[in-house]
Amino acid sequence: MCWRHPSEVARDAPDRIAYVMAATGRMISYAKLDARSNRLAQFWRTGGLQAGDVIALVVENHEWVFPLVWSAQRSGLLFVSLSTSLAAGDLAYILRDCGAAFVVYSERTAERVESAMREAPGTTGLRLEGTDGLIERIAALPAHPVADETMGSDMLYSSGTTGRPKGIRRVIEPGAPIDTATVLDTLVERRYGFTADTRYLCPAPLYHAAPLRWSMAVLRIGGLVVVMDRFDAEAALALIERHRLNAAQWVPTHFVRMLKLPEETRATYDVSSLHIAIHAAAPCPVPVKQAMIDWWGPILSEYYSATEANGFTAIDSAEWLERPGSVGRALIGTIRICGEDGEELPPREAGDIYFENGQPFSYHNDPDKTAAATNARGWTTLGDVGWVDEAGYLYLTDRRNFMIISGGVNIYPQEIENLLITHPAVRDAAVIGIPDAEMGESVCAVVELMNGAEAGAELAETLRSFAREKLGPIKAPRRVDFAESLPREPTGKLYKRLLRDQYRAEAQAG
Repeated sequence: MCWRHPSEVARDAPDRIAYVMAATGRMISYAKLDARSNRLAQFWRTGGLQAGDVIALVVENHEWVFPLVWSAQRSGLLFVSLSTSLAAGDLAYILRDCGAAFVVYSERTAERVESAMREAPGTTGLRLEGTDGLIERIAALPAHPVADETMGSDMLYSSGTTGRPKGIRRVIEPGAPIDTATVLDTLVERRYGFTADTRYLCPAPLYHAAPLRWSMAVLRIGGLVVVMDRFDAEAALALIERHRLNAAQWVPTHFVRMLKLPEETRATYDVSSLHIAIHAAAPCPVPVKQAMIDWWGPILSEYYSATEANGFTAIDSAEWLERPGSVGRALIGTIRICGEDGEELPPREAGDIYFENGQPFSYHNDPDKTAAATNARGWTTLGDVGWVDEAGYLYLTDRRNFMIISGGVNIYPQEIENLLITHPAVRDAAVIGIPDAEMGESVCAVVELMNGAEAGAELAETLRSFAREKLGPIKAPRRVDFAESLPREPTGKLYKRLLRDQYRAEAQAG
């Protein structure tokens, strides 16, 4: 078996199960996936869409997500998959920016999308379900491929943690066959050993880059994807046992949630079928990763990349145990660490992370942002800061936009967050710089607790002391506040910009 597209799997093994919706147990065969995606592709053509045109999706982890994205992929379209938590104003901005001809939305997202539509007059809305919904409208269309199949791609928008989200365009050869492998398709097979026997858990929203792209890579080769509608720590363990899953992708927040389950609960589930646990999206605190290896064994495999995919590093458990905290060596591109003057820095000096000879990309409708991500040598950066050791292993420090300058000292919040999350009382933590008349900025920790009833001055001082003991007085938060929940995406990305803006506004008002 050497499948390169789900349509090939449908031809050779039509009854093979492509994916399972964990919440309902619904199993969708490759034959059904193929028929649905063909009918949708036929619909796009009847609607006048040709290769290069854009559709947008605002759909939760629904059984029609895969038919929708594969319909675009096999008809040459760009598909923009949007977060279901976006406000109507942000949805309208993206719909206008990407120039979507159609936006498909579900019952769950209907109210906000229909509100956004009033500000995006060039886009036609298509409700997925219900009378005259898209599912009903395609039922009579032919289930065979369109005559002019050609490869389409995602155009995903950055999460907007540091500003307005921007669409990220990948380079695709015009007229490329639909079974053309992407760089990720090659990686999942050669680096991670995915095959048609892969049984993969997707615990995160499919509107994000990694969950969507990795799930599609599994479906290209005839594997099985089990899709959770939302992450729940115990439910994830139960699914691994029930479906004998052998691969899964996580973010550090998932690990923290699972580790904080009672020991007797964790011991209830047999996860021995899991052969590889891939994780990314945010730096993983060293104690958290060590605890996961102690629990699951040396099956963790970390990578560092982004929606832009300009570079890619990877590290397995054996390498990581020798170099705790590293995110690996480059598999795509060459890592270059540059100082503020643009010059390359020697090993173990922190600076901006660039990739030389990485994958090209551009920001849709924003040539200035594209140019700002590229230096005079043609190397590209996403604004992350880190350093490499003498063997070329990368260590992440933080995003430059979140660096705190207190009394002239550069402080990177990630290190402090990674420590605070290990305290047994803490469920999640964000560290930001807040205005300080004497120091310029001071360190403030905003903490989400395991038990909110414990919030108060005594616990705040306990957490400050905990940080002082481990990190010293300069990095320890001067202020600890408590929040019911932090603005974190299910991918693990924290919207620190929102917290920082809130505190700055309060300082100006006060």
